[in-house]
Amino acid sequence: MNWYLQNGKDSDVIISSRVRLSRNIEGIPFVQKCKTEELKTVYDKMKDATIAIGYGLKFISLKDLDDLNRELLVEKHLISPEFSKSKNPYTAIIINDEENICITINEEDHIKIQVFSSGLELENLMNLAIEIDQKIEELVPYSFNKKYGYLTACPTNVGTGLKISTISHLPALTITGNSRKVLNAVNNLGMSIKGIYGEGAKSDGDLYQISNNQTIGVTEKEITKNLKLISGKVIEQERMARKYLTKKGIDLEDKLYRDYGVLSNARKMSEEEARELISNVKLGTDLGIITELDDSKISRLILETKPASIQIKVGKKLSIYEQEIERANVIKQIIAN
Repeated sequence: MNWYLQNGKDSDVIISSRVRLSRNIEGIPFVQKCKTEELKTVYDKMKDATIAIGYGLKFISLKDLDDLNRELLVEKHLISPEFSKSKNPYTAIIINDEENICITINEEDHIKIQVFSSGLELENLMNLAIEIDQKIEELVPYSFNKKYGYLTACPTNVGTGLKISTISHLPALTITGNSRKVLNAVNNLGMSIKGIYGEGAKSDGDLYQISNNQTIGVTEKEITKNLKLISGKVIEQERMARKYLTKKGIDLEDKLYRDYGVLSNARKMSEEEARELISNVKLGTDLGIITELDDSKISRLILETKPASIQIKVGKKLSIYEQEIERANVIKQIIAN
């Protein structure tokens, strides 16, 4: 089963965790300065290395994927929107069947090692990322400076090259009006927090990404420890807000079941409305108020109601209006099965 359809530790609040390591090959300019033949060299080296790295990884050239399948990778948070639109013929991903490992080739850096997990799972992810990193380094030498560490295209990644993040679901903090306070507190602790669908104190779907800012002058272990500590504080604040909301009794139950009723009976639905309703229904499911759904169905609702996923399911491109109709059908099918 794909990692994003699984239930993880503290996944009532922490939807997922990601560890990313940015690396470049020694003696080859950064991607932005590469000539076509140099980009091909990186591409060929990593293609040749794929089987040796292990983990059941497969090399997939981005040029072999159509627009919808590229967009699907974006919806799964496996690649960035910018990378999906790249016209560079020597871009690729190296990925396994579970999709919890996805290495991008010739994005901003030559190599970006990414590992994912549902829930809060930072130490194990960090260990896996380092293991993969060491296997690749045995096959291709990295650009490394004794003083500064790993050299990267973006100066903010120099050092460890590590970007570690969690995606949090914070509906209760939004409802109680405390989300801005928590966002400001996290930002003041040297981490960044932002809505994954919108900036500021309110994010569509109440989903926020927390990630480290500093990559130089600290170790991977310190970064992991700090993010785990801050994510733990966010979990604590969100659960306190949820406990407060449950005191509203029938009023809360009425609101959440009304949202469930709209979600499960609408004949057409926009992507934005679906995000909001799924967020509230997930809250109801996590609180044990809505018993008709489980974590697996919630995970499917989050992913399978997105545009590319809907269009791939029906096997053709759809207008926005057609997507809204099909989205409502997809929701009914997931809830019923």
